[in-house]
Amino acid sequence: MSKLPILADEDTPRGFAFALAAYLLWGFMPFYMKAVAHIPALEVVAHRVVWSVPIAAVVLIWLGRTQDIRAAFRSPRTMGMALITAALITVNWSIYVWSIGAGRAIETALGYYINPLFSIFLGAVLLKESLDGRQKAAIALAIVAVALLAYESGGVPWVSVGLALTWGFYAFFKKSLPVGPNQGFFLEVLILTPPAIGFILYAQMAGIGHFGGTGMVDVMLLLGCGLVTAVPLMIYANGAKLLRLSTIGIMQYIAPTMIFVIAVFIFKEPFGPYKMAAFVLIWTALAIYSSSLLRSRKIRRAAEAAQTPV
Repeated sequence: MSKLPILADEDTPRGFAFALAAYLLWGFMPFYMKAVAHIPALEVVAHRVVWSVPIAAVVLIWLGRTQDIRAAFRSPRTMGMALITAALITVNWSIYVWSIGAGRAIETALGYYINPLFSIFLGAVLLKESLDGRQKAAIALAIVAVALLAYESGGVPWVSVGLALTWGFYAFFKKSLPVGPNQGFFLEVLILTPPAIGFILYAQMAGIGHFGGTGMVDVMLLLGCGLVTAVPLMIYANGAKLLRLSTIGIMQYIAPTMIFVIAVFIFKEPFGPYKMAAFVLIWTALAIYSSSLLRSRKIRRAAEAAQTPV
C-alpha cells in the first residue's frame, strides 16, 4: 500500500500552479454555495458525496492506483481511520454549506484563517511538538480574536470554531491514513455514499428533495457538487507533493481571503467593529506565524548549506 506523499524540498512551478488553482477554486466556491442556498445543507452535502465518487474513481483508474483501495479494504485499521476522517469532513462540509447560505461567510473565512494556528496547537498538545515564541504569540492572538467574537455575539462563534476544529482534526487524522490523498478521499466518499444515498432517497420520497421534479437548474447544480468538491481537492493533493510545507502554509491564506472579500464586498454581510478587531488580530497572528515558517526555512537551508561539502 502506498505511503503518504512526501513534500518537496524545493518548490516547483507545476506544484505552485496546482496549489494556486485549488485555492482559487476554493475561494470562489461561496458563489456556488449561494446558488444552492435554497436547498437544505444536508441534501447538498449528500450530493457532494455521491457525485464525488465517480470523479475520484476515474482519477484513481487513470493513475493506476486502484490496488491501494483493494488493500485498504483488507485493513481494519485503515478503514477505521477513514471512517473517522469521513465523519469529520461531513461535519465540516455541513457547517460550511449552511454558513454560506445563512449569510455567515465572514465567520467561515475566520474559521479557515484560524485553522493553521489550531493545527499548531494540536501538534503541541497531541504530538508534543515544541512551539517557538512566535507560534505561541500567534495562538494567543487567535484566542483573543475568538473571545472578541464571543463577547459580541453573546456566545461561542460556533461556525468559525466548528470549521477550525473539524478541519484541524481531519488533517491530523488524515496523516494516519496509510494511503495517498487521492485514495484517502475516494475511501471517505465511498464510506459516506450509503447514508448519502439513503438521505437523498428519503428526501425525494418525502417530497422535499430537489433532485428532479423541481427544475433542471437544481438538478445540474446538485450534479455539479461532485465537481466543485472533488476537483480542487485532487488538484491540491498533487500540488502539495511538489511544494515545501512553508509555501503551502502561506498559500492557504488565499481561499479565506477571497471568501472574506466576497462576503464583505459582494454578499454585503455586516462587518462591525468587533469583527474588524477580530480579523486584525487574526491577520497579525498569521503574519507572525508566516514569519516563523520563513525563519524555519531559512535556518534549515543554512544548515543544509553548512553540511554540503565544498
